[in-house]
Amino acid sequence: MSLHHITWRATASGLADENVVGDALAWLIGDDEAVEIERTTSYHGAELHLIEAKITRKGPALKALAMLGEANLKTILEELEQRLDESNTIHFRLDFNALINGIVQLSQGDGPTVKGQTKVQVFPGQEGAAEAVSTIEEAIKIAAAAEL
Repeated sequence: MSLHHITWRATASGLADENVVGDALAWLIGDDEAVEIERTTSYHGAELHLIEAKITRKGPALKALAMLGEANLKTILEELEQRLDESNTIHFRLDFNALINGIVQLSQGDGPTVKGQTKVQVFPGQEGAAEAVSTIEEAIKIAAAAEL
């Protein structure tokens, strides 16, 4: 039970402070150096900031997954069938504004979001869904221990 990586992506308008978004993703992933900010323009010419945080080391990736918190991880576990794709990647979105305020909350589908995904490591002979379940359960244990 381990992860190949965990990745967070957010988009901020040119008017937003991209460093605040970057700091939120750095806190979420547990590594300031893992955040990259790309300045670009939209199709219509407006300035945009694409912020990405990615960690590829197994232990830190699992700890970053645990940062979602026990309740969010249980929700992801309950919805795993809809969230796990054929390449063993689990997809989830967080509420952008809540995250900026230091609250990790799964998005309810309205408003801006931060896209998250994590790829579960599956070896030949292993079942992807079963490995995803055991990985999320391990992250729940880490999150529960951190909340004590």
